[in-house]
Amino acid sequence: MAPRLRRVPSAVVELLRLCVVVFFAGLGYYVAESLDDSGKPVLGAFNVLALGLILGSALGYVLGGILGRGTVTAVRQAEVGLRSNSAEQIVAGVVGAVVGVLVAAGITWPVLLLDKPLLTFPIFAFALVALGLLGYRLGSARREAVLGMFGDRVGLAERPVPAVALPRVMDTSVAIDGRIIDVVRAGFMHGRIMVPAPVLGELQGLADAGDSVRRAKGRRGLEVLDTLRREPGIDVEVLDDEVPAVAEVDAKLVRICLDRGAALLTLDTNLARVAALAGVRVMNLHALALALRPPVSAGDEVAVLLIKTGKEPGQAVGYLDDGTMVVAERSRHDIGQESLVRVTSVLTTANGRMVFARPATESA
Repeated sequence: MAPRLRRVPSAVVELLRLCVVVFFAGLGYYVAESLDDSGKPVLGAFNVLALGLILGSALGYVLGGILGRGTVTAVRQAEVGLRSNSAEQIVAGVVGAVVGVLVAAGITWPVLLLDKPLLTFPIFAFALVALGLLGYRLGSARREAVLGMFGDRVGLAERPVPAVALPRVMDTSVAIDGRIIDVVRAGFMHGRIMVPAPVLGELQGLADAGDSVRRAKGRRGLEVLDTLRREPGIDVEVLDDEVPAVAEVDAKLVRICLDRGAALLTLDTNLARVAALAGVRVMNLHALALALRPPVSAGDEVAVLLIKTGKEPGQAVGYLDDGTMVVAERSRHDIGQESLVRVTSVLTTANGRMVFARPATESA
């Protein structure tokens, strides 16, 4: 939805029109003076100077309305553009505009020495506006350099710290899942990981459960924490229960993250949503897994251009848009054309992914 613009008072348009009328009246006066300065009437009671003023004013009135409304429209569009700019961009732009105006004044001030103020002043103002605009744009584009002249980080808003740079509070779901170890060993996570006492309590309760499935989850979670503790680059810290007044573990995690300025490391999508609504920075490993999932999965039908034969009889090979190799069974006769195939399996290797498929026309 486009931002709503405030209506500009019509008086502003009329004021701009008056400026144009005065300019053209002055232009008409000087032109008439150059033609005849005797002062004798040439049309009724009007002499040449009066006619120059009248004609110039009339022309200025007509053009003034067009220029005034065009200027107001340009200002309104500029307002929309400025709304998307940060405060430091605007401040740096204003500094640049002031410098541009000063430079323009220094260059064009000799024009004012001419004895035609109604003509020289608009030229002077035009130069001020043009170089002021240039200064504003350059100042906005180089805002850090401009504001840096007044001191380090003066006027610049603090840049938000990415969630990956914050200490992390681990949820029970991450410990049970275990893939956090692979993420750490791949070099995508380092630093301090805080494990609240309620999370340890949940894992201990699962490890002591009578049900074998729950017991296996609890033990795996404890093993994951012990493995993380020995990983280089990871500092695992156990937190005491800092919010005993809060009963639920999820609420405790949100409260700890808010109090410590930490990010929440979780696999629980619902908890991630609640924490985000509360203002907590969330690192959702489930979202990471979705981002890294294969482009296709078993059962999907994809169109692929088969370009060469495979190693086995009847196989044809093609590639998806991201470079993933597709090996299609019983499709050698389709080499050289685009074929619709159904994915049977996806193999991930150290060199990338391989997709195995067969013609989509074949029954399952």
